[in-house]
Amino acid sequence: MFKILVIDDDPIVRTVLKKTLQNQGYDTTVASNGEEGITQAQLLHPALIICDWMMSQVDGLEVCRRIRTDPELTTTFFILLTARGAVRGEEEDRVKGLDAGADEFISKPIEMNELKARVRAGLRLHQLNQDLQSKKEALETLNQDLQTQKQILEAELAEAADYVRSLLPLPLVGAVTTENLFIPSAQLGGDCFDHHWIDEDNLAIYLLDVSGHGVGSALLSVSVLNVLRSQSLPNTNFCQPSEVLKALNHAFQMSKHGDKYFTIWYGVYHRLKRQLIYANAGHPPALLLSTTSTRSIQVKQLSSLDLPIGFLPDVQFEDAVFDIQENSTLYIFSDGAYEIKQLDGKIWGIDAFIDLLIEYTRKDPRNLNQLLANILTLDTKDNLDDDLSLVKVNFS
Repeated sequence: MFKILVIDDDPIVRTVLKKTLQNQGYDTTVASNGEEGITQAQLLHPALIICDWMMSQVDGLEVCRRIRTDPELTTTFFILLTARGAVRGEEEDRVKGLDAGADEFISKPIEMNELKARVRAGLRLHQLNQDLQSKKEALETLNQDLQTQKQILEAELAEAADYVRSLLPLPLVGAVTTENLFIPSAQLGGDCFDHHWIDEDNLAIYLLDVSGHGVGSALLSVSVLNVLRSQSLPNTNFCQPSEVLKALNHAFQMSKHGDKYFTIWYGVYHRLKRQLIYANAGHPPALLLSTTSTRSIQVKQLSSLDLPIGFLPDVQFEDAVFDIQENSTLYIFSDGAYEIKQLDGKIWGIDAFIDLLIEYTRKDPRNLNQLLANILTLDTKDNLDDDLSLVKVNFS
């Protein structure tokens, strides 16, 4: 039942209006002056107020102004009662009433059918405003919930990214030294890499990149890393890269792993023979940079045409062997290192990346952070679109 408040210092008007409105089914309360009316409005929160303009001490305009300052009464419909012609005949008075916050005007003596119609219209508008206010509050609550959920998700993704980072290897020192870069994108990605001695002569080096982003990609990446690190693929010679990729392809078919596949470059360096044997499953080519006696730099791209892991069950992967010269450096990386959108909208690309590596090798090959800084200046956004992973291997 709608609540209506009548404020008028004329007892006859109060009585007539109260009886008329109650007969219409409205919960009606009356007040005999402006101060009492304001107090009743704050207590009752009526849907509609009918208030006389001309009252002593606190008039209808002042009542309306004070009602409109109460946030609990913003949707209350306010009707001002005026002497005949006081508003309708004078535009200035109408403007004063509207500026004070009045929604409608009714002239005295009151024509009851007009009053009933204006009350019905006012209550419809009040209900509409109530509905809009409820929807606004619901949207604000939903936005707050979404913001909270977003913060929780971002915290969980950051925690997952920290966990992935904790699994990555420390740099190697000794006969072979390594440096690593891992710059995660705004989203949790699927990059992982490792380098560890299989035995005293053979060093395994690999980097993989799972398709997509998010927790699913990261989980698959970590699973593959753990399998390789623990050498838990059955009947597999981990010094033979083609066997490793074949075993991975058998174990990680995308049909059984959420339709996710991954690319991987896997190599084994024999320190006595100074030979590198590798196989590549759809991954960007590793780059072998060798500095000759004339200080020129030779670049070999260690790539293949083999499919990524998980596409087809019966892929035969091939090994390739390279003799490692003195003053040689191997770079293994994910496509996030060169698929960078520049200011002109074009992708930077692997050829430009190779040129940068050559320039970096000539100038100061000991400072990998400088290479990273040059790459990051190319990106137009605060965060990379994809993880940037890079492993640098120096053969001394």
